[in-house]
Amino acid sequence: MPSNRVVRVRTRQDGVAAVRLREGIAAIREELGVTPDFPPEVEEAAARAAAAPRLPALDRTDLPLVTIDPEGSMDLDQALHIQRDADGYVVHYAIADLHAFVSPGDPVDEESHRRGETLYGADSKIPLHPKVISEDAASLLPDQVRPALLWTIRVDAEGEGTAVHVERALVRSRRRLTYEEAQAALDAGTAEEVLVLLREVGRLRLAREAARGGVSLPLPEQEIDIEGDHWRLELRRQLPVEEWNAQISLLTGFAAASLMVYARVGLLRTLPPPDPRDVQRLHRTARALGIEWPAEQLYPDFIRSLDPALPHHAAMVVACTRLLRGSGYVAFDGEVPEQPLHAALASEYAHVTAPLRRLGDRYAGEICLALCAGTEVPAWVHDRLPGLPATLQGSGQRANRYQRAIVDLVEAGVLGARVGEVFAGVVVDLDEDDPRSGDVTVEEVAVEARVTGATDLPLGSDVRVRLVTADVATRRVAFELVEDAAQA
Repeated sequence: MPSNRVVRVRTRQDGVAAVRLREGIAAIREELGVTPDFPPEVEEAAARAAAAPRLPALDRTDLPLVTIDPEGSMDLDQALHIQRDADGYVVHYAIADLHAFVSPGDPVDEESHRRGETLYGADSKIPLHPKVISEDAASLLPDQVRPALLWTIRVDAEGEGTAVHVERALVRSRRRLTYEEAQAALDAGTAEEVLVLLREVGRLRLAREAARGGVSLPLPEQEIDIEGDHWRLELRRQLPVEEWNAQISLLTGFAAASLMVYARVGLLRTLPPPDPRDVQRLHRTARALGIEWPAEQLYPDFIRSLDPALPHHAAMVVACTRLLRGSGYVAFDGEVPEQPLHAALASEYAHVTAPLRRLGDRYAGEICLALCAGTEVPAWVHDRLPGLPATLQGSGQRANRYQRAIVDLVEAGVLGARVGEVFAGVVVDLDEDDPRSGDVTVEEVAVEARVTGATDLPLGSDVRVRLVTADVATRRVAFELVEDAAQA
């Protein structure tokens, strides 16, 4: 099964477990040939650019923007302001402007093409750009004047975007909020207006998503506590404000895609329609998990009906990631691609809101700037546009391998001292070529891992499994079915 899980270190105390985590991450970096360090010439070029950025003439520091991010984040791509507009809204979304610091063909630019995107996992990060840019000069940190791509999107009373414009501007974030702080203020009724309006627009956008036939998978994050020689892992569900905040990013991505599709030039994020055989397989999985899925109910509506707080529903959410396979990018100039849609979002879509962390966003943002200004798309964008999908596909695959390795490392660490113990679990997937092998979710330790049995595994059933392997060095976790318990 593909994994979209994110591992975050919640607490860490120095000790055996912390050392093993650092050593394990170092081994993963070596295997994948990635490093957080940049060549000296890249760091030097970044420092020069940070000291002398290309600043726009337009000053919009009057906008009371705020950022909402995970605690401890320093590479802040986005700052938000929302205001009422008659019976609708005006959304201002400021996105870090990398072109102010990166010149085509300079050392920072060439290194960003080699990296493609920032890699995340546990407390490890392999940044796309040197920190002097990504966590300082270009980051939308509070009370700092920064160059940005300022998106202005008008939204009607039903939550539909009706007009869009993007331009370069100087902006200043007034406040940096964590998701927890924003949610707590909303829950307590003490939130400032921008958060109240974010909730309003976010809910409207979620309703529009449902009406459009789009879907998002509510996959939980894994949070790890490291103390002495012990690892402890827990699942963390998304807060509502995270979903609402994500809807503003999606709104901007839809607006960007509409600009580019209309002009027949751009870079889209795509996902083909799901294979009917995969949907049929998921119907069988739901039946095995004891979850009702009426034949006439479309899969986006079914996924929205799931509650990840319920173990069997969480297993179903994991199984549904099968439908997200095949995502990629397509570049075009002159003709709209034959398949321009992102099937999960049920629309054309573009990545434009995270240029500090994704290479393609810088290019898509430049195209939209030119289209809104009525000018030619820059030659440097045209020149590299055809090769970007392959570059981004490669970096995405590397990011998935990095994330998967981190997950495997942490899960092995959590279970390392418990080999031989028996756990309760649910079989969530079977291998197509061997139904005696598959995946089991063990809720007690928030782990999903391989399981084998002497006979066919009972898909969707509550089982008891024995931990037979938990090796940090190889990052391997494996269970075996306790046959007598499974048959009892």
